[in-house]
Amino acid sequence: MTHHAEAPNAETPLQGAELVAANRVAALLSGTAPLGVAFSGGVDSSTLLALAIRALGRGHVLAVLGVSPSLAAAERATAHRIAAFLGANLVEVATFECDRPEYRRNLPNRCFYCKDELFGRISDEVMSRHRLAAVAYGENADDARRSDRPGARAAVAHRVLRPLAEAGIDKAGVRRIARALALPCSEKPPAPCLASRIPHFHEVVPEKLAQIETAEAALRALGFTELRVRHHGDIARIELPVGELSRAAATPLREAVWRAVSSAGFRFVALDLAGVQSGAFTLPLVSHESTMVHAATWTSHTESNAVRTSSSCPPTAGQGRRPGR
Repeated sequence: MTHHAEAPNAETPLQGAELVAANRVAALLSGTAPLGVAFSGGVDSSTLLALAIRALGRGHVLAVLGVSPSLAAAERATAHRIAAFLGANLVEVATFECDRPEYRRNLPNRCFYCKDELFGRISDEVMSRHRLAAVAYGENADDARRSDRPGARAAVAHRVLRPLAEAGIDKAGVRRIARALALPCSEKPPAPCLASRIPHFHEVVPEKLAQIETAEAALRALGFTELRVRHHGDIARIELPVGELSRAAATPLREAVWRAVSSAGFRFVALDLAGVQSGAFTLPLVSHESTMVHAATWTSHTESNAVRTSSSCPPTAGQGRRPGR
């Protein structure tokens, strides 16, 4: 599916630090056109898409949206709206990570196989068809320093560019640029894929993902915007910002919350008093010494077998080399 739009919002003037950052990204993207941007509609990939359009021109940038059961329908629709706002061409590519046993097993490096599937599909199905010279994705400088981002290793293996991180733009910097460009997602809360709601070592299957999506959509209909529904079998553990916990637990909203989540097929509904927790399932594992020893073994073995590339070294953004699979 391809979307064409004509809004000029990516060309909004920038000033000060935001202009300096945009110029750094433009320098890194020099020589990469036509460029594909792995796009989700989140603030990172949307900001990258906007900056790429500024640097290379709208006709030389293509947004690529991976679609699978792990992408909520609401997130898919949001991605199309933001692409339209930017006047960006967008194509969808179907991904089949749920068919991969390594992904379904849901080890702490699950995201590697998700990104490997996405970048591999882009390489196989999109690059030649649209004659792309390179592909980039929206990793920022903060994410590049985190230990719970195995998807970044897939990007390296496929030689996908990460200009935001290379330009030193952190999460706060991305938000500032998004606000300066008046992007509709500038205040959008992070929205990790639905599989991130399932504890590691518990199988990821489409039925669980659909259950999570239904519960979260029902909670959003009640007015909650930042949330997670963690899947613990019969138990749904709801994470909300701490400031919204009392509202969710008070009558009459408490009963509506229970109905919204139990109607998705959960027997028990729990409210997590710790609030929203990024990396709730992965960070405790990758930071534990014994797990790291185990992780080093299965990471080097399974990931090296999953991706066949000519080099494991990432290019500089200016090189514009194609991802390999």
